[in-house]
Amino acid sequence: MTRSNEIQPDKDNRHPILGIPIERLPRHVAIIMDGNGRWAQVQGLPRLEGHRAGSKNVRGIVTEATRLGIECLTLYSFSTENWKRPLEEVKGLMALYEQYLIQERPTIMKHDVKVRHLGFEEDLPDNVVRELRETVRISQNNTGMTLCLALNYSGRSELVAAIRKMMTDAKEGRVKVEGIDEMAVSSYLDTVGLPDPDLLIRTAGEMRISNFLLWQISYAEMFVTEVFWPDFNQELLQHAIKTFAGRERRFGGIKNKCKEFLGQRS
Repeated sequence: MTRSNEIQPDKDNRHPILGIPIERLPRHVAIIMDGNGRWAQVQGLPRLEGHRAGSKNVRGIVTEATRLGIECLTLYSFSTENWKRPLEEVKGLMALYEQYLIQERPTIMKHDVKVRHLGFEEDLPDNVVRELRETVRISQNNTGMTLCLALNYSGRSELVAAIRKMMTDAKEGRVKVEGIDEMAVSSYLDTVGLPDPDLLIRTAGEMRISNFLLWQISYAEMFVTEVFWPDFNQELLQHAIKTFAGRERRFGGIKNKCKEFLGQRS
């Protein structure tokens, strides 16, 4: 089935907006939206104002991703470790999430975006869970880009939950242990049915992955920018994608060639 936001290449089979070969467009872009607090500090504002600015920035990036024909966009919104932040900051963040989920529904429906939640509902306030479920529900039949909100998410916890489910299914005879492979593991993750991220973007210059999609980003290309998330705009998203398109993705192929070469010499 053709997605409603699928880009049609020009006569040279290139992306009509980005100018890259259409086959080099990443299917799945994941973003670690970092730097809201530091942005606020530079502006002389409270940290929550940085989070507010970052929340407003999401609309432009989501809209641009749909315009570019990205199949899936995942945003790291709140990790399970973020509960350790000051109570007032966490309360403010939860209020922003509730507000976003309500206010952005018209935009989500206008652009035919399908929303999915990655992470755990446990510990989230009831009002946030209610609005999250409602946004997921009303968008479930949309056929455009899939927007994954990683909210109260932990890559390690996701893997632990997957292992527990697999062990339960094996114990009850629904799956055979010898039949568990990479595809089987993927089917127990929150991202089941989605392509793994091709491109991982991190803002604010940090060089770490922060417990984000640990299984899924095994072969993702990384793009790190010093720009804080509230200032990460459509042009920078395009730049990240063009940079990705210019890289040679080997998926371990060079290493395999080396092993083959060493085997021939031995």
